[in-house]
Amino acid sequence: GPMETAQYSTSKTPYSPQQDIRTYQPPPPGFTAVFTELVSRHGSRTPTKIDGADLLLQLWAKARDESELTSAGQDFGPTMESYRAAIQKVGLGQETGRGRQELQGMADRMQRRLPELFEKIKKDATPIAVVLSQQTGRIADTAKFFTARLGATDPALAPLIQQPVVDQDLLYFHKTERGKAYRDYLENDQRYQETVKRIKNRDGTREAATDILKTIFTPAFVERMEPSAVTKAAQALYDLDAIAPDLSVEGNWHLDRFVPRHAAAWFASIDDAKSFYKKGPGFEGSDITFAMASILLDDFFKQAEAARAGKLGADLRFTHAEEIIPLAALMQLPGSEKQADPDEDYTYANNPWRGASVSPMAANLQWDIYRNGTTYLVRMLYQEKEIPFKPDCTPFTPGSHYYRLDELSRCFGRTAR
Repeated sequence: GPMETAQYSTSKTPYSPQQDIRTYQPPPPGFTAVFTELVSRHGSRTPTKIDGADLLLQLWAKARDESELTSAGQDFGPTMESYRAAIQKVGLGQETGRGRQELQGMADRMQRRLPELFEKIKKDATPIAVVLSQQTGRIADTAKFFTARLGATDPALAPLIQQPVVDQDLLYFHKTERGKAYRDYLENDQRYQETVKRIKNRDGTREAATDILKTIFTPAFVERMEPSAVTKAAQALYDLDAIAPDLSVEGNWHLDRFVPRHAAAWFASIDDAKSFYKKGPGFEGSDITFAMASILLDDFFKQAEAARAGKLGADLRFTHAEEIIPLAALMQLPGSEKQADPDEDYTYANNPWRGASVSPMAANLQWDIYRNGTTYLVRMLYQEKEIPFKPDCTPFTPGSHYYRLDELSRCFGRTAR
């Protein structure tokens, strides 16, 4: 049958590269790649908690005992049991088979895009650095899938790949000292909390929730439930359906038959709104959600500048959506340019920000550094698509995706060399 649809999976959307590898702009004449640096989110993963599935299975057993299941609903229990078993087999919050494929594909395409760089790395025996937000779990696995593939494709690279180092301040800043003011905003900012609550409880949420549950349970059963329990159960099912495409290698449960598409779209828009205010562009006039990402942008500049010395061949960083989303807002990457008017809540209609394109699974930002004599150029890829830097940065030539490193230092307010 058809694959689980990822149309309403927001930031749980599985990864796919956003540009055909044959369509990249070549570097200007005389320039060759001397360095590449990457920051990537982990690949597709299982849910980090399972209580939603437990709650739904309890409800289902109760409705079954009371003969209150729809004909489609008969199948829901066994389907959810099998889905839950697949999740538990992989482990909560762990990388799935799909996640492994995403990272391996990314490593393959990096080598195909930059063959001359990898030849240079081997010839000069320059190290490839690997930096993680955590020592274990899905981040370590993500890095391993990527680097093992580099080394397997070209065994001469394997000894040049350094042991991973953990840098939490750089790649887990939402939880370290740097994120103190940010965490205070999440816990105590009334405007933030009221906005998210208002969006969750908008007219239509209860109706969408009821529509979801009525695919499984009889109207009478749903009407006897507490309104808050209806929303909670529907939210749980939406969440499990949204992440199901991440487990496409483990199985196909067709959960979307229990989640009408209009209801999935409604819950997706709430999920995106929450992420937008929690991690993304947020309120006009405030940078509390993304100022802390400057440490990561600083590191991109630091490594790019260090490329002049030629001591490192590549710098590979692996992290989470909580770092990628603020970085995108800080840099005004496509889709992250617009903040929300404090008097007008974020909606799909008034803002282009979408979790699925800003930070899907394995979301990544890459800077390739090219050199000609003493001139260094940077080309940026976002989900492997060539994108311009923000409008106040001037490209090397009009319409070019290549920028002088000096010009980027200038337009991002770095000290001029």
